[in-house]
Amino acid sequence: MSTGWNEIAGWGLILAGFLTGAWLGARFHDDGFLGGYGSFRRRIVRLGHIACVALGMLNVLFAAAVPASRAHQGLAGALLIAGGIAMPLTCFLTGWRSVWRRLFVLPVAALVAAAVLVLLGLLGDSP
Repeated sequence: MSTGWNEIAGWGLILAGFLTGAWLGARFHDDGFLGGYGSFRRRIVRLGHIACVALGMLNVLFAAAVPASRAHQGLAGALLIAGGIAMPLTCFLTGWRSVWRRLFVLPVAALVAAAVLVLLGLLGDSP
Protein backbone atom coordinates (compact mmCIF):
# COMPACT_ATOMS: atom_id res chain seq x y z
CA MET A 1 0.00 0.00 0.00
CA SER A 2 1.29 3.42 -0.90
CA THR A 3 1.71 6.02 1.83
CA GLY A 4 -0.42 8.28 -0.37
CA TRP A 5 -3.44 6.45 1.02
CA ASN A 6 -2.32 7.35 4.53
CA GLU A 7 -2.15 11.01 3.54
CA ILE A 8 -5.64 10.90 2.02
CA ALA A 9 -7.09 8.97 4.98
CA GLY A 10 -5.29 11.28 7.40
CA TRP A 11 -6.71 14.47 5.95
CA GLY A 12 -10.13 12.83 5.68
CA LEU A 13 -10.01 11.91 9.36
CA ILE A 14 -8.90 15.43 10.28
CA LEU A 15 -11.85 16.85 8.32
CA ALA A 16 -14.20 14.37 10.03
CA GLY A 17 -12.80 15.48 13.39
CA PHE A 18 -13.41 19.14 12.55
CA LEU A 19 -16.98 18.40 11.43
CA THR A 20 -17.84 16.30 14.48
CA GLY A 21 -16.22 18.99 16.64
CA ALA A 22 -18.44 21.61 15.01
CA TRP A 23 -21.49 19.43 15.72
CA LEU A 24 -20.44 18.95 19.35
CA GLY A 25 -19.55 22.63 19.70
CA ALA A 26 -22.92 23.73 18.40
CA ARG A 27 -24.54 21.93 21.34
CA PHE A 28 -21.94 22.58 24.08
CA HIS A 29 -24.26 25.01 25.87
CA ASP A 30 -27.02 22.40 26.21
CA ASP A 31 -26.57 20.83 29.67
CA GLY A 32 -28.65 17.81 28.67
CA PHE A 33 -26.91 17.14 25.33
CA LEU A 34 -25.97 13.44 25.15
CA GLY A 35 -26.85 13.00 28.80
CA GLY A 36 -24.97 15.98 30.22
CA TYR A 37 -21.35 17.13 30.21
CA GLY A 38 -20.03 14.38 32.46
CA SER A 39 -22.07 11.53 31.00
CA PHE A 40 -20.39 8.51 29.47
CA ARG A 41 -22.18 9.08 26.15
CA ARG A 42 -20.89 12.64 25.82
CA ARG A 43 -17.36 11.73 26.92
CA ILE A 44 -17.06 8.81 24.49
CA VAL A 45 -18.34 10.92 21.58
CA ARG A 46 -15.78 13.63 22.45
CA LEU A 47 -13.11 10.92 22.50
CA GLY A 48 -14.20 9.86 19.00
CA HIS A 49 -13.92 13.46 17.80
CA ILE A 50 -10.39 13.75 19.20
CA ALA A 51 -9.45 10.31 17.84
CA CYS A 52 -10.37 11.49 14.33
CA VAL A 53 -8.00 14.43 14.52
CA ALA A 54 -5.17 12.66 16.37
CA LEU A 55 -5.17 9.50 14.26
CA GLY A 56 -5.58 11.60 11.13
CA MET A 57 -2.43 13.51 12.07
CA LEU A 58 -0.65 10.21 12.75
CA ASN A 59 -1.54 8.99 9.25
CA VAL A 60 -0.30 12.25 7.69
CA LEU A 61 2.93 11.99 9.70
CA PHE A 62 3.39 8.39 8.61
CA ALA A 63 2.91 9.38 4.96
CA ALA A 64 5.48 12.17 5.31
CA ALA A 65 8.04 10.10 7.22
CA VAL A 66 8.00 6.78 5.37
CA PRO A 67 9.50 6.81 1.88
CA ALA A 68 7.45 4.95 -0.71
CA SER A 69 10.47 2.70 -1.32
CA ARG A 70 9.96 1.07 2.09
CA ALA A 71 7.36 -1.38 0.92
CA HIS A 72 7.73 -3.44 4.13
CA GLN A 73 5.83 -0.65 5.87
CA GLY A 74 2.76 -1.18 3.67
CA LEU A 75 1.00 -3.33 6.25
CA ALA A 76 1.76 -0.76 8.95
CA GLY A 77 0.17 1.95 6.79
CA ALA A 78 -2.92 -0.17 6.15
CA LEU A 79 -3.28 -0.88 9.87
CA LEU A 80 -2.95 2.84 10.67
CA ILE A 81 -5.76 3.60 8.26
CA ALA A 82 -7.92 0.79 9.64
CA GLY A 83 -7.30 1.84 13.23
CA GLY A 84 -7.80 5.50 12.37
CA ILE A 85 -11.23 4.77 10.97
CA ALA A 86 -12.27 2.06 13.42
CA MET A 87 -11.36 3.92 16.64
CA PRO A 88 -13.60 6.99 16.22
CA LEU A 89 -16.32 4.84 14.64
CA THR A 90 -16.28 2.55 17.68
CA CYS A 91 -16.39 5.59 19.98
CA PHE A 92 -19.40 7.04 18.14
CA LEU A 93 -21.19 3.67 18.04
CA THR A 94 -20.51 3.15 21.76
CA GLY A 95 -21.99 6.59 22.46
CA TRP A 96 -25.10 5.46 20.62
CA ARG A 97 -25.35 1.96 22.17
CA SER A 98 -22.91 0.84 24.87
CA VAL A 99 -22.87 -2.75 23.58
CA TRP A 100 -20.52 -1.56 20.79
CA ARG A 101 -17.74 -1.03 23.38
CA ARG A 102 -16.77 -4.67 22.88
CA LEU A 103 -15.35 -3.70 19.48
CA PHE A 104 -12.59 -1.52 20.96
CA VAL A 105 -10.22 -4.48 20.79
CA LEU A 106 -10.19 -4.20 16.97
CA PRO A 107 -8.91 -0.62 16.54
CA VAL A 108 -6.56 -1.02 19.50
CA ALA A 109 -5.07 -4.21 18.01
CA ALA A 110 -4.68 -2.57 14.59
CA LEU A 111 -2.94 0.50 16.02
CA VAL A 112 -0.66 -1.51 18.32
CA ALA A 113 0.31 -3.80 15.43
CA ALA A 114 1.02 -0.76 13.23
CA ALA A 115 3.27 0.76 15.89
CA VAL A 116 5.15 -2.53 16.32
CA LEU A 117 5.67 -2.84 12.55
CA VAL A 118 6.93 0.75 12.28
CA LEU A 119 9.35 0.16 15.17
CA LEU A 120 10.57 -3.11 13.66
CA GLY A 121 11.06 -1.33 10.36
CA LEU A 122 13.06 1.42 12.03
CA LEU A 123 15.19 -1.08 13.96
CA GLY A 124 15.78 -3.07 10.79
CA ASP A 125 17.03 0.06 9.01
CA SER A 126 19.50 1.01 11.73
CA PRO A 127 23.21 0.18 11.24
